[in-house]
Amino acid sequence: MRKVTASAPGKMILLGEHSVVYGKPAVALAIDRRIACTVSPSRELLVNGHRASGSIAHPHIKSVLRDNGAANVSVDAVTDIPASSGLGSSAALSASFSLAVRRLFGRETDEESVAADAFNAEYTAQGRASPMDTSVCTHGGGVALNCPIGRHIWSFSRGGNSWDVTEVEVPKMTFVVGYTGIHAPTGPIVERVRKYKERNRFASDVIDEIGAVTLDGVQAMARNDTEELGRIMTQNHKLLSILGVSCDQLNKLVNASLPYSYGAKLTGSGGGGSMIALTDRPEQVCEAIAVRGGVPMVVHTGEPGVRIEDEQD
Repeated sequence: MRKVTASAPGKMILLGEHSVVYGKPAVALAIDRRIACTVSPSRELLVNGHRASGSIAHPHIKSVLRDNGAANVSVDAVTDIPASSGLGSSAALSASFSLAVRRLFGRETDEESVAADAFNAEYTAQGRASPMDTSVCTHGGGVALNCPIGRHIWSFSRGGNSWDVTEVEVPKMTFVVGYTGIHAPTGPIVERVRKYKERNRFASDVIDEIGAVTLDGVQAMARNDTEELGRIMTQNHKLLSILGVSCDQLNKLVNASLPYSYGAKLTGSGGGGSMIALTDRPEQVCEAIAVRGGVPMVVHTGEPGVRIEDEQD
């Protein structure tokens, strides 16, 4: 029986959370944690050996199948990306599954087509999404939205919004991710920021400043200036805290990391989820995070994007 295995990396948002909603730049990096999907023909939709019953079960997988004119396959997914940690598990699933399905059924397998499938899957499943997560899980390396720096790779439009996606230079770097164990849905946090911005001009100024420091961070990263990038990350975290999207546990993990890192900040929508620290002393950062109740994980940048791992006839 024909089988195709494809994999895609997880991601972390480096800079620009929340301000990206208002047209400011944001940057995401692929990390060396991956999900692999093995897909083969089937008379019914099977996910890890189980029937995918129910209209709302596995929306990402069903969206990709619809976009490719397919109904049923057997898919087995293996991942080392923790779910609900803000590290792009669903985006990586969508990208790897798209590439495997496209190869299995003889469709185009260019990156832009895979990124479009993955973005549609995220948008369908969440009701709202930007193409940042799925773009970096597809392309690898680093990508930015709304950023005048870097090489344009593709554009997407949905629901009256348009996004230009660019590739940005990313040196090899070591980060420690600290997971709080707190699951905080993105939607309500984004809505809270919107209301704050509408009633308070100060919030708009903070969002503008996040956009400015994000551009500074892209330039520092291109120079491989880790000290400056770390300083900018910490500044970004302080601005996000002013917007009210951090929480006590995130702040504890960030503060615990700072003595052993160039800089640290929350990553993603906030309220829980994870923080990241740029460091050349990952062991000390991991220990500091664990002591304060977080779950540490060392990751590295420079990870390639979606790719075929194996094919069998």
